[in-house]
Amino acid sequence: MPGALSRRSLLVAGGAALACAALPTPAIASSKWFDGTLEDNGFAYRRTNFSVIKPQWRRQMVKYLSEESPGTVVVDTRNHFLYWIWENNTALRYGVGVGRDGFKWYGRAQIKRKALWPRWVPPPEMLQRQPDLPRLVKGGAPNNPLGPRALYLHHDSGADTGYRLHGTLEPWSIGSDVSSGCIRMFPEDVIDLYQRCPVGTRVSVLEHLGAGSQDG
Repeated sequence: MPGALSRRSLLVAGGAALACAALPTPAIASSKWFDGTLEDNGFAYRRTNFSVIKPQWRRQMVKYLSEESPGTVVVDTRNHFLYWIWENNTALRYGVGVGRDGFKWYGRAQIKRKALWPRWVPPPEMLQRQPDLPRLVKGGAPNNPLGPRALYLHHDSGADTGYRLHGTLEPWSIGSDVSSGCIRMFPEDVIDLYQRCPVGTRVSVLEHLGAGSQDG
């Protein structure tokens, strides 16, 4: 449905910024989700075993009808898809994990900062809920929940929303409501998106796209 995005009312995230991630749960991890390691900018990460990932969560080109400009990022939180708008009514679609109940947010933002192998500092709100968390996890550390890349979302006013597009150590979580509001991606996918999105890229996080897209 062309123009569906422009007719949706967007809710702006308010209140204190929420944490994006938590440390992975080792008990859930299984070797079936990983296929060796890959080197990237001096660090290594566990390569996703995409043979066990459902086809809909794999990166793919799809038909996409929208008035958003090419190069815009659109997130459909209900269906767990992130779209990087291409030309000619198409988009590159990624499977994502989104905020769990009580932590979802919707609105428009800009990518104002990008980081290779970002460090992770849990905010006070998360430390209150999980006081045993480390106060800082260095970039590239095996337990850093942001993974190899993070893209930082800011309001048009310049204020940090507190939310990010970032990687994950838990590939099984893609396609689920799992985070504290941030959008998590397979490591390979966030590396790919990072290369496509310059600082200033527009981002729309929506509750539901309806009939605005379909599989190619």
